[in-house]
Amino acid sequence: MALTTIDIDRYLEFTSVVDRLPKRDFWFAYDSEADVAYINFYSPPKAATDSELTEDDIVVRYDGGEIIGITILDASQR
Repeated sequence: MALTTIDIDRYLEFTSVVDRLPKRDFWFAYDSEADVAYINFYSPPKAATDSELTEDDIVVRYDGGEIIGITILDASQR
């Protein structure tokens, strides 16, 4: 399957988000059936000891006081 210009433009929009993430390797996955994007700042992912749901439907996962990942609900709508 070839990428279209629209596909490429949508991928490039994500680069502005990636630039604001911690400067380390990270793991990213998208579940199209659930429309959820997962970003983990550790590979393999660490288990969270706490989490919070923001008012814009992003789950921030913590281990102690450190953010170890985020989950973006309704990802295709952003």
